[in-house]
Amino acid sequence: MKILITGSAGFIGFHVTKKLAGSGFEITAIDSINPYYDIQLKLSRLRELGISSGEKDIPWNKSIHSSKYQLLSFIRTDLSKPEQVEKLFETNRFDVICHLAAQPGVRYSITNPAACMENNITAFFNLINIASSSKPDLFLYASSSSVYGNSTDIPFSIESDTDHPVSFYAATKKTNELLAHTYSHIHRLKTIGLRFFTVYGPWGRPDMAYFSFTENILTGKPITLYNNGNLKRDFTYVDDIADAVCKIAAVKGNKTDSNYKIYNVGNHESVELSRFVKAIESATGKQAVIEYLPMQPGDVYETYADIENLSHDYSFKPTTNIEKGIASFVEWYKTYYKKQ
Repeated sequence: MKILITGSAGFIGFHVTKKLAGSGFEITAIDSINPYYDIQLKLSRLRELGISSGEKDIPWNKSIHSSKYQLLSFIRTDLSKPEQVEKLFETNRFDVICHLAAQPGVRYSITNPAACMENNITAFFNLINIASSSKPDLFLYASSSSVYGNSTDIPFSIESDTDHPVSFYAATKKTNELLAHTYSHIHRLKTIGLRFFTVYGPWGRPDMAYFSFTENILTGKPITLYNNGNLKRDFTYVDDIADAVCKIAAVKGNKTDSNYKIYNVGNHESVELSRFVKAIESATGKQAVIEYLPMQPGDVYETYADIENLSHDYSFKPTTNIEKGIASFVEWYKTYYKKQ
């Protein structure tokens, strides 16, 4: 089976690529390696996958074969450029498209909506539009828990209202779901959207709270808790996320007869920020200096995933609580950044 994975230099995409590449599938991994956060971290992830050009930078639109995985190759491609997407599909027919590339960042999307539009909507359209002609068995894509906005229907069910996003990022993810529905209806393209809930873990994103909290706690700098710390999140360990994605991709989404499906992917536990901070304090062996601030625009009060349908269809069961997951992240962080 041949699988296209987008966003393979990104956090979730890296973990999914590594897991699927080690399972005997033929993988074409792509990423634009954009500078939203530290490019060196993205290049380090690629080196973990055995991808290195031997040059200062990875060239565009050139296939590089992995030195670690026999059936893995990488191409630096910008999905927001239709001509690059067309070139990718000229000589390739993929059984499964796993679209994990995106412009992340709820707060970033408020100040930089154009980047979010280009990388989340234009890129998504370019890919799903050409997929409608190439006819993969499955178009699997990343959505987000942010589509629920400030819903009080806890835990969030896939039947919950998603018509009131509170950030531009959330609006782009809702748009992806609507586009997928349209292409599923018109072109009979099988699409599955995954609403990820606050993903964390080793090789994570520097713009995420757990990343900066760990850095600041280790160096004695203050951390900031918004809404005076009265927030709750369904923190989901990245290995559990990758497990869900890979289970669905491996069987081409055939556990459902519907051409259009949405699943929540979360830990099914809403964790208070105080417990989250204590987990980092325990893993680092240091106490946090905390500054409390009001609620930020685009933020939500609580997230909590109802994962019943994913558990039923794909036997999904998260196995990592916040204490275990944060400990694994801190261990990786200290090793990668050579911190004590």
